[in-house]
Amino acid sequence: MRLLIDQDIYHFTIEWFKKEGHDVITASELGMSRASDEKLLDKAKELNRIFVTRDKDFGALVFLKNKVSCGVILLRSTPEDIEETQAELKSLFEEYEEKELHNLFCVVEPNQYRIRHLPQV
Repeated sequence: MRLLIDQDIYHFTIEWFKKEGHDVITASELGMSRASDEKLLDKAKELNRIFVTRDKDFGALVFLKNKVSCGVILLRSTPEDIEETQAELKSLFEEYEEKELHNLFCVVEPNQYRIRHLPQV
């Protein structure tokens, strides 16, 4: 998977993505640590990457303001339950192809994930 990682993602999660073989770039590496949420989604779309964040504000941005992106994965985890969350991420990536995830908003938490289709504009 080609992923753009928000600045709020734990370092050990970023390392897990890389270990699993995903193509990872961080907002920090792009010089976007302080970029607005909208600019981050625009960059994900421009780079054709799925955006990964822990910031719940992206749900409102995507669904209430119709800010369409190339897919969003919202991680709802803490360092204590990260292994369970990573297991769910692995399941999500096994069940859905990258092109399918580009049309979804996924909430991944310990022992479960939920998906919603992105709004069509």
